[in-house]
Amino acid sequence: MIPKVDASRPAIATRLREARKAAGLSQGQVAKLLQMHRPTISEIEAGNRRVSADELTIFSNTYDVTVSWILGESAEQLEAADPRLQLAARELSKLKSDDLDRLLRLLASMRSNDDEKSVGE
Repeated sequence: MIPKVDASRPAIATRLREARKAAGLSQGQVAKLLQMHRPTISEIEAGNRRVSADELTIFSNTYDVTVSWILGESAEQLEAADPRLQLAARELSKLKSDDLDRLLRLLASMRSNDDEKSVGE
């Protein structure tokens, strides 16, 4: 019998790719942000490479989705049709690569600060 995780790998890969695209990021940008190689992101999104629990958490934080959504355990959906998201994606696409990388690091830092505050509360 195939373990559930292996059987769900294509669905996880699809959701990771969908979340990345909805976030307006390229595989190269994600790889740089997460300090991975771009082919690693490609292999993950193709379903050819397993994703660890730690990596799932990192991807969920980067793409601002829940791990349960990535795993297909929740009905949560990305609202790619949201006009605000589309506007943000258009504006982000105008940034130079280095500026986008700085912005992504800033956003990750802000999210980390929010997580630390919620733990302390």
